[in-house]
Order: sequence, then structure tokens, then C-alpha cells
Amino acid sequence: MKELFRKLDLNEYLDKFNSFLAREKPLFLSGDSKVNHEKITEISKLDIKAPTSVANLDDALARLSKQAVLHISEIYEFSKIISYFVYLKSLKFDQVMQNYLEKIILPDQIQEIVNYFDKDGEFKQSVDERLVAINDAYKHKKDEIASELKRLIYSKSITPYLVDTQIHFINDNEAILVRGGFNHVLKGSVIARSSGGYFYVVPSSILKLKSEQTDLLDKKEEIIYEYSKKISQIFTKNLMFLKFINQAFDHVDALIARVLMAKFGDLNFVLADSNKDIILNEFAHPALKNPKRVSVEFRAKVLLITGVNAGGKSMLLKSILSAALLAKYLLPMSINSSKSKIGTFKEFDTIIEDPQNVKNDISTFAGRMLHFSKLFGKKSILIGVDEIELGTDFEEAASLYSVIINKLLNNDIKMVITTHHKRLAMLLAKNSDVELVAALYDEANSRPKYEFLAGIIGKSYAFETAARYGITPNLVALAKEAYGEDKENLNEAISKAINLEMELKLKLNETNAKEEKLNSLLESLKDQKEKADLELRATLNKLEVEYYKAISEAKRGIKLHDTKDKQRSVNRANEILNAIPKPELMSQIPDFKVGDKVKYEKIKGEIISLNKNEATLLSDGMRLRVPIKLLKRSGNQPVIQEKKVNIKVSKPAQASVVLDLHGLRAEEAITRLDKFISDSLVMGFDEVLVKHGIGTGKLAYAVKEFLKSHPSVKSFSDGTPSEGGFGSKVVKL
Repeated sequence: MKELFRKLDLNEYLDKFNSFLAREKPLFLSGDSKVNHEKITEISKLDIKAPTSVANLDDALARLSKQAVLHISEIYEFSKIISYFVYLKSLKFDQVMQNYLEKIILPDQIQEIVNYFDKDGEFKQSVDERLVAINDAYKHKKDEIASELKRLIYSKSITPYLVDTQIHFINDNEAILVRGGFNHVLKGSVIARSSGGYFYVVPSSILKLKSEQTDLLDKKEEIIYEYSKKISQIFTKNLMFLKFINQAFDHVDALIARVLMAKFGDLNFVLADSNKDIILNEFAHPALKNPKRVSVEFRAKVLLITGVNAGGKSMLLKSILSAALLAKYLLPMSINSSKSKIGTFKEFDTIIEDPQNVKNDISTFAGRMLHFSKLFGKKSILIGVDEIELGTDFEEAASLYSVIINKLLNNDIKMVITTHHKRLAMLLAKNSDVELVAALYDEANSRPKYEFLAGIIGKSYAFETAARYGITPNLVALAKEAYGEDKENLNEAISKAINLEMELKLKLNETNAKEEKLNSLLESLKDQKEKADLELRATLNKLEVEYYKAISEAKRGIKLHDTKDKQRSVNRANEILNAIPKPELMSQIPDFKVGDKVKYEKIKGEIISLNKNEATLLSDGMRLRVPIKLLKRSGNQPVIQEKKVNIKVSKPAQASVVLDLHGLRAEEAITRLDKFISDSLVMGFDEVLVKHGIGTGKLAYAVKEFLKSHPSVKSFSDGTPSEGGFGSKVVKL
């Protein structure tokens, strides 16, 4: 695995990730990937404390199974694990992580052992009174040693032999520095010689006190051993739990390390799915300092990358494999995760040679053939092959590799291949399982663009690259002549085809955008027509009912015998008739002219031609014919005399230098942030704090983009840990 990371230039990334772990472990995360992704999301919402480093306890667990007594330092390592789970269980996680922790029951006996140690891992003396007594006695002996040394130093008999009056610590022993002949007045042991030829001597009285100190330490070790034995017996009874909690700690440690690395580098997670598509949006390879972000769609089985030298083909290959590898192990990466999709692969393989170490001889080609021969029996594998024709004649290699690749396509594989030569691309271009991508070249500035265009075969631009890196024009001209006019014309044709393809794709995108707009307008018109028809039908139905009432009342009056009753009935019929609402008609059609800005329902445009009853509008590049009577003005209004407007800015009633956006949707948060900055400017604040949290990163991204574009924001940066760290921004106005 480390070799694969090295080949993909991910070794620094791997070292960085390992630095966030409490102890080294495999990259594989146990459990369901979706559940682990949910746990990571929930952990990301909290400002969680990282676990301290913990030793590997596999050997300790094996010895416990044989009734062994652990050293007190090993017991402390278990104590750190238990202590961290106590801390985790005190936090309020969301559902998945909370349920996981609630299922972990910590035995009371095991929890009690945590209290035996202080924060530095030392066994607490308060656990046993004997330890307190030994500690007091040890300090007393230490004071006696200091007093005895002072007495000796200032003794008149020894003074002539003293080199200085300091107490020297040599190999954890207190000694004095004396000249030769000291043994007449001082009994002791010489433990070292100075560079000046003097003697470091530990007086006999000090040796006796040191011996008594050693005896005290031995008694302390005996007491601690008693506790080690007692605790080891408890551990043996709870061996199954300790094995479980040891594995659970590795699981939690791996999740938290991923979260901490993501927060540290502003990275995102992509959950790999069962589909084999690889769709990357704005991916940046971790090895690049100022990367040109990669966006690529790789849906077929083979992606063949051709084009300009030093145009980023190899890095695109490594980026695709790196993104898939990081997604497999649920590791964070610099990517637009909401627009990216990465499939799951059981295995990864690379056939990549470092250009600085390549030897173009038969051994290189033979080695590649051996490597390819091992791929035929593999499935669900993602393979990267850099400079596929390396080591042999490219025309022969193209024919050979086209057959090999077609054979491999029968298996469940995906391959990313780079090549400088066009022949292999031409042989594979008609295969629907093969996608072509070309590295682009900026001919105007004579340099690679480090961008890629799908669906075409790229030109190598070898002559242009040679000229850019210092080969004289006359040598380049001679090389072109030797290359041949026909081949150069072919390259020119390919170059023109690339440019034409780019123009066509651009126009196609514009056409698609217009088509979407037209479909939207047609759908809007259809809805408006249906709405108008419904309203018309409803009006007609209502009118029919009212007229029926009036006619019925008139007929009833005719049947009456009394003339006055007839008159009253006719009057009521007239009242009903007059009460019927009449449809309002436009009193006067506006006098439109060509160039007027108008709107028809929600559609805005400009009049480009007029006839008696219809006007032709230009809206977003599309022409529409609309009845004049349905148009309303949208611009070119009659000029109205301007009035003086007095603008008065009042200070906010309440003002704060801190804005908390936690829990808000991005749109609502930006609205509040805009008002907050305006209020802060009115109040005269030159620095404010915006808290947006970590979460999924969408709100943090929206806040950063808004602050970048705001004209009144001078600069902004992440807050200090006490201010919220990566979940906040200090904004200077």
C-alpha cells in the first residue's frame, strides 16, 4: 500500500494523515462505508479533542490471556483508552455516533482504574497511604543529602581540596569536585574525572543516604507491583472487553483523524459508491502546492490521455487514481464533493515510471509485459499506465497494446492511460468503451494550458516545447524538415481539429443554454395559456349562471297576473342583470415603437419589429411574436422630474462585533452577513468575528466566497482556537 501511495505522489499526504492518529494502523475502516461517512459527518459538527498517543497493546492482550502481570506503564495505556471513551460518551453526538457510543458499556472496575493515574501517567500516591509515607521519607533523605553536602563543602578540612563550591550531578549522583590528595580528609568514591584532571567524588555519608533512598524506591516499586498484579487480574477477567475496546479505539481514532485532517486542510469527503464512474469536480492533487484543479468525467472503461508534452497528462492520471484511492479509504481530499462521484474498486495497480529514472531498453518493455500478463485474471481493478509505449518502438507497441487493452476490456476493469503518440489513440478511438482526453496547448503564448478537452486526440507539440525550453529556432526548423511535411501537415490538421472542436463545444453549450431557456419560456407560456383558459371558463360559467337568474326572474314576472307584481319582477331582473360584472377591456393600447423595452407576462425583451397587431421581441437571443395588446412597458418610461431625496443613515439600536450563523441555510446566512457588515460599517467597527461552524462545509464555503467579493472587506482569516478556529472568520473592514 505504501508503494502505491509513493507512486501516486501521496507519501507526504500519508505521513500527514498518520500524524493525526493516536497510533499507527491500517487505512482500511471496518464497518459499513455509509455508516462511517455518517459518523464522520457527525464528528465534524463538534470541536472534538484528539486522543493522546497510545502504544500498541496486542502483545499486552496476548500476555493477559496467559494470566501475565502487566507493567504499570502498559496498564496506563489501557487507562488512556478508557479515559477517552469516557470523554466521548460525555459529548452530544447525532443519532449514528450516539447510538454507537451508547452500546459501549464501560465496566465500573475498569473505569475506577483510570483514577489511579495522574495526567502525566504517574501512579497516584493518594491511592495508597504507604506510597505517601515513602514519598515523604524520600524527600526527607533528599533534604539530608543536600544538608550533608553543604556541611562538607564548608568544612575547613576539605576546603583546601575543593575546586569549587558547587554540587555536581554525575550519572544521577550528587558529587563534589576536588583535587588530588583529598582521601586524607574525605572518604568517598570517585565516579568521574574532569577535563582539568580533578575528581568527582561522592562522599561515603552521601552514598549511605543514596542507598537508603534506593531502598525506599524499591519498596515503592513493590507496592506498585502489588497493584499491577491486582489490576492485571481484573483485566484478565475483562479480557474480551479489553480486546473489544482496543479495536473500538482504533476505529474511533481513525474516524477522528480523518475529521481533524479535513478541518486542518479545508478538505472534503467523497463516499465511494457501487457505480464504477469517476466524476471529479475541482480536484486538487495533495502533492501540488498551487494546483490547477481537475474536472473530468470518466464513465467508460478506458480513458486515453494524449496531447502536449509537460501538459499535465501524468498528473491527471495520478489525480484520477488518487481520488479513487482516497475515496476507497474515506480519506479527505481537496474536491467539490457535491458535484463529484467516485466508484468503488477492490484493487489498484499502476505501471508508472519516473522519467528521471527511465532506461529505454528491452528490460523496461519486458518488465511492462510481465506486469500486463498478471492483469488478465483480475476484476474490479483500477489501473494507471503512464507513457504506455515506453521501452520499445511506438508503432509496434500501439498495435500490441490495442490488442491487450481490447482483451482487458472483457474484464471488470478501468484503465487510465497516457501516451505521447497518436497511433494507439487512433486504433482505440472507435471503441465505445474508450474515452479520449487531450491536454491543451496555448498556441498564442506557446505554453501548455494544463487543461483537458474530452473526445479528441491531442497533438504532442514536441517542436514548440523544445523551442520553449531553449532549443534554437534553426535546430527546430531542421527537425521539422526531417520529420516530414506530410506528418507536420497531419499535426496541423489535428491542431485545427482541436480548436474547431473547442469552438463547436462552446457553441453547443450556448445552444443548449438557449434551448433550455426556450423550453422554459414555452413551458411558462403553456402554463399561462392554461391559466387564462381556466379563468375564462370560470368567468363564462359565472356569467351564464347570472344571466340564467335574470331571465328566470323575468319569465316568472310574465306569469304573474298583477301588473305591479310584474313590474317588480322585471325590476329585479334588471337589478340582477346590472349587477353582473363586465370584463375589463384595455382602454388604450400603448404607443409602442421599435427599441422599446417591454414584457409579456414574465418574459422581458426588446421590440425589434412591429405590424398592426403583433410585435416581434428579442429575448435572450430568441425571437418571439406576441400580440401588442398583451405587452406592457418594461423600460423607456417617460422621464419623470427628479425630486431631491434626503438620505439619513441611523445607527442600529443593537450592535455586536460577533455574528453567529450556526444552523442557517447558506442563502439566509449570507443575507444576515450582508446586513451585519453594513451595520458594523455604520458603527465604525474595523474588525468583526463571524462564526459559521464546520458542518458539511457548504456554509463555510458560502461565507468565504461572499467575503472575497464584498467591497468593504479588506481581509479575513480563520479565528484562533478560542474564537472558533476553522469554524469562524476574523473579518477586517
